[in-house]
Amino acid sequence: MMGPERRSAGGVDLPDAEGLYQLLVESVQDYAIFMLDPTGRVTTWNVGARRLKGYLPEEIIGRHFSTFYPASDVAAGKPRRALEVATAEGRYEEVGWRVRKDGTLFWANVVITALRDPDGGLVGFAKVTRDLSERRRAEERALADARRVAAAEAANRAKTEFLAAMSHELRTPLNAIAGYAELLQLGIRGPVTDAQQADLARIRRSQQLLSGIINDILNFSRIEGGHLTYELGAVPLADVARETLPMIQPQAAARGITVVHGALEPRAVARADRAKVEQIAFNLLSNAVKFTPAGGRITVACAVREECAMLIVADSGPGVPADQREAVFEPFVQLGRTHTSGHAGTGLGLSISRQLARAMGGDIRYEETPGGGATFTVELPVEPPPEAPPE
Repeated sequence: MMGPERRSAGGVDLPDAEGLYQLLVESVQDYAIFMLDPTGRVTTWNVGARRLKGYLPEEIIGRHFSTFYPASDVAAGKPRRALEVATAEGRYEEVGWRVRKDGTLFWANVVITALRDPDGGLVGFAKVTRDLSERRRAEERALADARRVAAAEAANRAKTEFLAAMSHELRTPLNAIAGYAELLQLGIRGPVTDAQQADLARIRRSQQLLSGIINDILNFSRIEGGHLTYELGAVPLADVARETLPMIQPQAAARGITVVHGALEPRAVARADRAKVEQIAFNLLSNAVKFTPAGGRITVACAVREECAMLIVADSGPGVPADQREAVFEPFVQLGRTHTSGHAGTGLGLSISRQLARAMGGDIRYEETPGGGATFTVELPVEPPPEAPPE
């Protein structure tokens, strides 16, 4: 029975402290708050308990609180021990599985507090239960994600170390092949016929192709392993374009492809590592030669826009399908590759180039070339102009 009421400043009758406490307990919906008698039987049941555990008051009041424990916990005596600890120490807390009316389990935080009369006699227990199921699921998801990331990182490390080791092992016999082929071509072992010279030239070209592939793999493994260093400075992109273009002229000429430079903006000076920029330019030009049909055209240019210095390589090839324009930057991806396509290589050139550009604060993006073809634009930070000397 509610005690005497008190009147607020506004003249409204309010319950006394006992009534307010009862009102609070009855109103809480996110926690199951109920009372047990000294033997562990339920004597009260709030809205939160009904919502969390599924029982109506008339279904649960008078029943032993072991009803909420899984059968294995009941058999192990956990409910009894919980009351013994609460009686001896005044409070018992644990986190574990609990059972709803429909038999489903939920992960709960449980606190049992012993209640005593003024003379110290035990009159019962207050029990508060909080559903931690969503928190547990979130923690399990986070743990699973962390395990997946760790496994992926370990696999990547193993892959990178394997690629680096195998690449180093392959370079030694390849260098020997190149050396002996050169000795034979020079006639060191005796006269060489024209047919034999042609065969030796094919051996040298195959060796050079394989060496290029291995160098790509080595570069990729170094980037993946974070072993590359960058010496940043002023890099005029016009100079890079002029110096790189002759490197691929022989390949292009052999296929009847015209390679020219377009507008070379002298203000396009990047803050970058020159050797890495030259590698990116060579990769993009080589890629353009590889995929541009005979009789096609490749243009290299540079420009500047706001805080961005750009090196642009455009070709008249088939371009890249819209749904694969990001895939071409993934490692070991090469569009149009078949056993008979003749597109040799690892599919690492664009991936390496983008990673190098990003490591220097830039990026590479793809666009359609007007009239057909592909345009790859290297974007790098502009080198800040030198500070004016103090007057």
